[in-house]
This record gives sequence, structure tokens and C-alpha cells, in this order.
Amino acid sequence: MKKTIIWIGALVVGALLGLLGIAWLNDVMDFVATVYTRLFQLLAVPTIVLAVITTFATFGSKGSGRIFGRTLIYTLLTTFAAAAMGAILYVSIAPGNLPAEALSSTQPSDISPQTSLYEHILGVIPNNIVKPFLEGNVLSLLLLAFAIGIGLSKLPESENKSVIVKGLLGLQDLLFLLIRGLIWTLPLGIVAFAAQLSAQVSAGVVADSIGKYVLVVLGGNVIQFFVVLPLFLLAHGLNPIHVLGKMMPAVLMALFTKSSAATLPVTMQSAEERLGIRKDIARFVLPICTTINMNGCAAFILVTSLFVMQNGGTPLTLGTILLWLFISVISAVGNAGVPMGCFFLTLSLMSGIGAPVAILGIILPIYTIIDMVETAENVWSDSCICAMTNHFFTKSDNK
Repeated sequence: MKKTIIWIGALVVGALLGLLGIAWLNDVMDFVATVYTRLFQLLAVPTIVLAVITTFATFGSKGSGRIFGRTLIYTLLTTFAAAAMGAILYVSIAPGNLPAEALSSTQPSDISPQTSLYEHILGVIPNNIVKPFLEGNVLSLLLLAFAIGIGLSKLPESENKSVIVKGLLGLQDLLFLLIRGLIWTLPLGIVAFAAQLSAQVSAGVVADSIGKYVLVVLGGNVIQFFVVLPLFLLAHGLNPIHVLGKMMPAVLMALFTKSSAATLPVTMQSAEERLGIRKDIARFVLPICTTINMNGCAAFILVTSLFVMQNGGTPLTLGTILLWLFISVISAVGNAGVPMGCFFLTLSLMSGIGAPVAILGIILPIYTIIDMVETAENVWSDSCICAMTNHFFTKSDNK
């Protein structure tokens, strides 16, 4: 509780500093925020790889398979619920088409280049063992970690295997020591993140919105965060207020870093040390969820795709909405937990069907806020799935 109060206090102080509009102070805050983001991104890659490898190597592929199956079920259920909520709100609020002059003012060249869905999937398969580490390709790293972890679990017991496993566990302990040290200094980073956002808002960076579309996206995220996910927890006999209170450092971190992968070290530390999740479950479920559990992304892909297609003249029939609900869930599961990952994945999907992608250039200026809320929801959903999985296996083990 004390740590949460300190973090919220840092959030308020940072917001006030950003509103001052002092140029040199904004530059300092931008620098500090960038430093913290880079440090967490640095720790995120080895955290994911070591967590998956040591879980498989220590607990065996059979036990890990049961945990993965439960994690996948919860992921698909919560992701589908998020996308369905987005579809319901879109039909209910019914955003109108943008004026023609707004579309003509934003050219496709204003948006970064995109890759096709085929290239996106192919890019997951590594052809160089070093490249995924250099690029921070989370899906490729997971494939490597799965292969190495399962391989170690299948090796017969020997001195060589013992040395490798102990070495990996030692590296993981060292990594968590570094994470705890970084988290101890994090209030300074929260001040910088809050000041950075506050300065952007006061400068009008996110002042121009497109009304009903934003209401649908953010409204869906808010309902998923405060209603749907707590209902999942309640259905499993867990107190949502207790779980959220313990995981608040991770949720706040996600809000500002806009990257569930960069937030992973804080998420794992909060789950293990604050919420009391078993280490074998936290260190396996959370890296998996960081990669495949994207509630906010699924809702964004669906709502944005419907909005873009509608403006391109595509009739939004029930069949079309259901088809894109399915596509959004599958796409979100394969999306990387990095800043703007959902935006560029949506861009790829829309480009693939010839929809007017220039509309995404209009959405881009307000995507910062959308991305923040989505990432916080994603990490909250990861936390819920981890808590439900832990409760399920703890309960079954006690029978």
C-alpha cells in the first residue's frame, strides 16, 4: 500500500511539472522517461527467455503443458470478450463517416511502411539465433525458449544438465535482483512519464479527437478493465479489488511505457512478491501472456477496422462484423507487446484488403492515449489470467 501511494504521489507531481510548460524541464523529463523505458526494455528480453526456459527445464514439459493449456483458454476467453465488447459499442454508438476533406488531407505516405500479414507471420520464424535478441522479437524468442526448455526437460539427468540448469537459475536470480533495484528507483521514472504526458496534452498533441470512434475504443477498454475482467476473477472466487491493488505498480508502469513487454519485469515482481503467485506459474504464465494476451489490441483492431472499412464504403453487415471479430482475436494473439504494435498490425490488415489506410493517419495523433489505456488493460488482463491460473492449480493440488 505504501509503495502504491508513493507511485500515485509521483504521478501527481509529474503531471503538475508537465503543466508548467518549462522547456528545459520538459527536456529533462523526456530524457529520464526514455532512460527508464530503455532499461526496462533491456531487462524484458532476458526475463522472457529465462522464465520460459527455466520453467520447462525445472518443472518438465508435461506440467508446463497443463499450465499453458489453462493460460490459453483464459487468454482466448478474455480476448474474445474484449473484441465482442468493442463490436457491441460500435454498433450502439455508430460512429459516422469522416468528411471527405479530412481524408484527402492525410496521405498514406504520412504513415510508416507496413508489412503484410504473411510477412508478419513469417518474421516469427527465426533464421539466426542472434537476430531475435538484437531485434527484441518476442515471438521468435518464445519459440527459441520453448525449444531449449523442452530440450532440457527431455535430457537425461547428468552433471552437464545440472550445471546448465543451475547456471540459468542463477542468471534469473541475478536478473530479479536488478529488476528490484530498478523498481526501487521507479518513482523518479513515474514523475518523468507523467510530466511527459502532461506536457503533450497541454501542448494540444492529443486535443483533436474524432469523437465517437474514440468513445467506442476507450469505452470498450474501460468496461473490459472495470467490469468484464473483475467478473472473470469473481467467477473464480478471487477478489478483484485485492488483485488490482497488488498489481497496481505493473498497471501504472504499463500505462506510461505503452509496452507490456517492457513492463514484464514489474509485472512478474508484483505477482510473486505482492500477490503471492507461485513462482513456477508467474514465471511461465506472464511471459506467455505478454506475447499472446492482448485484450486492448483485439478491441482496437476490430473497432478501427470497422471504422476504416465503413469510411471506405464497405457495408457493415452482421456477417462482416463477426468475421472481423474472429480476425481481430487471432491477430491480437499473434501481436508483439511493443509500443504501437496494434496500430501497425491494423495498418497491415487494412492495406491487405485495399481499405483507405489514410484514415489511420488521422487516428495517429490520438493513438498515444489509446495505446496507454490498451497497454494498461493488457497488463491487467495478464495479471488476472495469472491469478486465475494460480488459483486453479493451487486448488487442484490441495484436493
